Amino acid sequence: MAKIILTGDRPTGRLHIGHYVGSLRERVRLQNSGEYDKVFIMIADAQALTDNADNPEKVRQNIIEVALDYLACGLDPEKSVIFIQSQIPQLYELTAYYMNLVTVSRLQRNPTVKAEIQARDFEASIPVGFFTYPISQAADITAFQANTVPVGEDQMPMIEQTREIVRKFNMTYGEALTEPDILLPSNEVCQRLPGIDGKAKMSKSLDNCIYLSETADEIKKKVMNMYTDPDHIRVADPGKIEGNTVFTYLDAFCRKEHFGRYLPDYSSLDELKEHYQRGGLGDVKVKKFLYAVLLEYLKPIRARRTEFEKDIPAVYKMLEDGSRKAEAVAAQTLAAVKGAMRINYFSDVNLINEQAKRFKK
Repeated sequence: MAKIILTGDRPTGRLHIGHYVGSLRERVRLQNSGEYDKVFIMIADAQALTDNADNPEKVRQNIIEVALDYLACGLDPEKSVIFIQSQIPQLYELTAYYMNLVTVSRLQRNPTVKAEIQARDFEASIPVGFFTYPISQAADITAFQANTVPVGEDQMPMIEQTREIVRKFNMTYGEALTEPDILLPSNEVCQRLPGIDGKAKMSKSLDNCIYLSETADEIKKKVMNMYTDPDHIRVADPGKIEGNTVFTYLDAFCRKEHFGRYLPDYSSLDELKEHYQRGGLGDVKVKKFLYAVLLEYLKPIRARRTEFEKDIPAVYKMLEDGSRKAEAVAAQTLAAVKGAMRINYFSDVNLINEQAKRFKK
């Protein structure tokens, strides 16, 4: 069986370092590993419209932002199929068929859906498209017969829902769909990077992000204002590591060789943490170190993005080509699904001949 990946992002803004450590960095590694036969990267604009229907221009404008961030991070259209969700009509037909395999009560029990509804204050009035997006996501995954879906831990209920739909379909109509497995980030801290304000999650809506495309000055300003230990008032005071955003980011980004380059007084992150915890190490020194580490990661990404920005028509052409490739694959899956469901009326020669004979009698 071919090894196929499907993953992607909603185009609701520029991508940030939470996206980078949570998924982008790993996607590039998987793409370049040679372990997978196909890699599909989706810009999920239709899904973004489920809670941005009153502002489609926001989604429209941000498709290019996400595409530029993808290319800047190293996603390669020669190795991955990068496409726009709304340009694949087969996904909507698959969604319609899958809706018959899922109950309203099952959707209501989905923990991710419940959390997202609360976060968007949709308690009283939930858009149907938003409520049913786990079914749409199942269509996205199965359309490309993906058996590996790299996502964060918070998406596990969504993948389980897809697995349930696949099992129900195959049991009802016959084997036509592939059941996917989830691939979680290996570094636990990368699964949910907190915002610079110490909030549970980095979020564009909370304005607590460091974006991949920000300038060095913008990054420095955000790092120097980052939430640390509120009780660590004086340098001599013992400091806490738990809940300290600066150290959480260092856990995600710092490597041993960074100390030789930017903080030679220490040999490892454990040694830096130990000094902070016993007292005598100020927040400013640690923040300056984090800034240097982040800049090392983000400077080349920003430089590559600047180069891609010089030819925006070429980026749109890349998305168009990717969407055509994706549609061809989705069309094959849809044909298999309609065949299994016996609704492929015009291509089922046996059906046509049987009916012809029946009416000749």
